[in-house]
Amino acid sequence: MKDHTLEMKEIEDKKEKPFAKMGYTKMETAELVDSLNNLLANFSVHYQKLRNFHWNVKGADFFDIHENFEMQYNNAKVAIDDIAERIRVFGQTPLSTMRQYLATSQIKESGTDLTSLEMVREIIKDYEILLEFMFNVIEMAIEHGDSGTEDMVKGFVKTTEKNHWMLTSFAHQG
Repeated sequence: MKDHTLEMKEIEDKKEKPFAKMGYTKMETAELVDSLNNLLANFSVHYQKLRNFHWNVKGADFFDIHENFEMQYNNAKVAIDDIAERIRVFGQTPLSTMRQYLATSQIKESGTDLTSLEMVREIIKDYEILLEFMFNVIEMAIEHGDSGTEDMVKGFVKTTEKNHWMLTSFAHQG
């Protein structure tokens, strides 16, 4: 027979570890969700910037860039949904307002008066920022043994690196 005090302690521990079934403490959950919310905010501002550029690109390369930005914002939309749903897996509420995104994101909004080349260069910079946040999430996931998050974000890395390469090749002058 277990001691009643020990039994009560186990119940209290479970309250302190609401995600014990998943194997994460409150602190681990908070760290994972924080890193995911940072990535979510950056992806969300990036997504809106891509839509802005898609709508407002001009010039001789309009058709290529217009279609490319649309493909990229559709990919970003899927990533945003996956990240937000992953945060929900942890029983938390993802950031979800533009105010929250803009306050949290390192990626900043951009105007509509850029040339197509300037737009491409902006997106290249965004991809570098996104990759930094992706690697932060992956490190946190590895540290806490969260293979679901790790696997999800590694897929984003692969796509982002390819998009970065393609836009860098497009923007290359010389």
